[in-house]
Amino acid sequence: MKIAVLGATGLLGHHTARAIRAAGHQLVLIHRPSSRVERLSYLEPECRPAELLDHPALSRALAGVDGVIFCAGYYPSRPRRWQEDVASALNQTNHFYAACLAARVPRIVYVGAAIALPRHPQGLPGHEGLFYEGMPRLRNPYLLCKWALDEQAREQARNGLPVVIGIPAMTLGEFDVGPSTGRLITAIASGAMSHYVPGKRNLIDAAEAGQGLVLALQKGRVGERYLLTGQNIELGELTARIAARLGVAAPRPLPLGAARAIAMLGRWRYRLTGQLPRLDDTALAVMAGGQYLDGRKAQAELGFIAQTMVDETLTRTIQWFRDNAYL
Repeated sequence: MKIAVLGATGLLGHHTARAIRAAGHQLVLIHRPSSRVERLSYLEPECRPAELLDHPALSRALAGVDGVIFCAGYYPSRPRRWQEDVASALNQTNHFYAACLAARVPRIVYVGAAIALPRHPQGLPGHEGLFYEGMPRLRNPYLLCKWALDEQAREQARNGLPVVIGIPAMTLGEFDVGPSTGRLITAIASGAMSHYVPGKRNLIDAAEAGQGLVLALQKGRVGERYLLTGQNIELGELTARIAARLGVAAPRPLPLGAARAIAMLGRWRYRLTGQLPRLDDTALAVMAGGQYLDGRKAQAELGFIAQTMVDETLTRTIQWFRDNAYL
């Protein structure tokens, strides 16, 4: 197959590109002209530059591919009204889906986020059949963006576009140049993260998340969600394990109410001074909105089983950050 990836310079996109090549497929990178795609040159991809909002260019870039995996998910970068963030997120993916339709792409994977699933009403691990009744009550920009994008992807599938939704759990791994999720490690190392909001998580190795997304493209049913899960773990245990490997003090628990107050103060400071808050709404949503996850559907339908343990993922990820001067 000839498989395209959007967002390949990010953590998930890079590992998805590696998984495509490891599976013996042709790799196409669709990227902004300014993107540092030379980092992926060792994968010998075909590179097709196109801006996401340039419909003619993006349609041409998608021409002739057998499938595409959309890893270029929207991420709120500064405090503003949640309505603006949601509108921006939906606008970007509307252009993507329109280009897929114009290019007649036969298989599409939208990479979603587990936060788009409400918590299980009985406290059990979350699964693909959980849906909000209407809009989530918490007006958090990150949560609302991921919820709206999930709704949009399923609506596109109902309208006939061959969209499958792959949802990796919390992901850590090498090649996190941002860093994105890896900020958990760099913040603990620097002392910037001295506290955490207690909660439940599921952690998957980025390499296995990429493999799962390729399986979703190949085997997933249109319109269906697939949770790509690793190991369920409490955030307190995860941060303690990271701190132990870094040789620093472990972050201490902070009540959710106190964290929300700190985030609110950060928003006001940003409005007055332009200084980005250390604890923003996105970080708060990620810390507070987690739950254990049930990956049995992906195992049954895709044949996906994650085998990398948390400790191995942490060891390799921390070493990569050290080797690349993040620590």
